[in-house]
Amino acid sequence: MIVLGIDPGSHATGYGVIGTVPRLCLIAGGVIRTDTDDALAARLQTIHDGIAAVLAEHRPQAMAVENLFNARNARASLILGHARGVVLLAGAQASLTVAEYAPREVKKAVTGNGAAAKEQVRFMVMRLLSLRGSLPLDESDALAVAIAHVNRSRHGGDLLARGGFA
Repeated sequence: MIVLGIDPGSHATGYGVIGTVPRLCLIAGGVIRTDTDDALAARLQTIHDGIAAVLAEHRPQAMAVENLFNARNARASLILGHARGVVLLAGAQASLTVAEYAPREVKKAVTGNGAAAKEQVRFMVMRLLSLRGSLPLDESDALAVAIAHVNRSRHGGDLLARGGFA
């Protein structure tokens, strides 16, 4: 199975494509960056077009997106909601059912701790995917969403508690 994970943002949207056969592996990943000087509508189009291109190139069987977190700034939450909306639209246009996961659920699935720091998540993503070097946090967060989806799909729960990924 090929899974696309997405960490939406209005300035930087991380994406990660993983395969599951014979074991978890990185297929592609990156960050779609928007021009902060552009109007919101133009930034949303950049995000949509970028995700649509990833979907067309890799043809995943599943797509998972991180849910909104409770931000203190209502305007920031609203703008993030718009970014999530165009990501969800791209998934629907590709005829995918899109799974959504809360940030705490993603962190728990990857690190065993729902309150893990972003750096801990990145460390575990790199370990689970046998990667060297470093990844941008937006990309590692997106890969964590994909891993959380695989975890849920394969085992209906916390795979790390059952001994980790094979």
